[in-house]
Amino acid sequence: MRDDRDGPPAGRLDGRVAVVTGAARGVGELLARKLSARGAKLVLVGLEADGLKAVAGRLHTECGHWYADVTDEAAMARVAAAAVERFGRVDIVVANAGVATGGPVDGSDPAAWRRVIEVNLIGSAVTARAFLPALGRSRGYFLQIASLAAITPAPMMSAYCASKSGAEAFAHCLRAEVAHRGVGVGVGYLSWTDTDMVRGADRDGVLRELRQRLPWPANRTYPPGPAVDRLVAGIERRSPHVYAQWWLRGTQAVRGWIPGVIATAGAREMRRLAPRLAGAGVGYGLVGAGGAADEAARGGARTGTERN
Repeated sequence: MRDDRDGPPAGRLDGRVAVVTGAARGVGELLARKLSARGAKLVLVGLEADGLKAVAGRLHTECGHWYADVTDEAAMARVAAAAVERFGRVDIVVANAGVATGGPVDGSDPAAWRRVIEVNLIGSAVTARAFLPALGRSRGYFLQIASLAAITPAPMMSAYCASKSGAEAFAHCLRAEVAHRGVGVGVGYLSWTDTDMVRGADRDGVLRELRQRLPWPANRTYPPGPAVDRLVAGIERRSPHVYAQWWLRGTQAVRGWIPGVIATAGAREMRRLAPRLAGAGVGYGLVGAGGAADEAARGGARTGTERN
């Protein structure tokens, strides 16, 4: 069933085939809908089979949806081969799949901390590797979804910041490697966006308080619609950098100063919060519904199969 709130196909991406990972919810789900509204055919990839099916039913254009873990090399290679077999080409790949955890390093769940790096960084590289042959043939475009966390390190967010910084650096390296093949590579930066992931993190009082004490405009939660509109515009332009909130562009000019400022302010905040963290032990797992889906999928789901 079509979701007419996205409007009729605008035609700017007519006939193009776009892959979106983490497409069952949040930014990935809305991005798939808006790309479809502009005429693109969609390849949806994620760990929530029912969610993917529901998203597919709301699109304007032809789509396929595959249940796959982006960190699984063999599964993603099968998805890439199946997508090319079905659609004949791939023009756009958006590495959007991501998970998050919070808390101090010595109070976090080691498995959750490692999983954030695996999905957000290694999963992005696996996705790129699987689809680069097809992108090379179409002279396509790869968009890596990063974050304000790639620019601004923050206490209680070590895994997420490290993973997004790594994903950003990966995309910059990839851009130089594949430009001569006609493949464009972009990095999409988002601040706090109203998704299950952010709402899940806000359920923890300490994480919520730290975020609220950030300076404006970094302490706001932004609606996903305008942010995704900017991502779509960046995809259409094949932009090397896409800023989902207007002010994020300005952080690039001062990013060299940010770690020092965060070190000073963050130390003060952690000293203030220390009594609330003492003795908490291991307890920070993956946050939000997406994190729960990831943990459930690792309990024994089969990957790399299409469900339409």
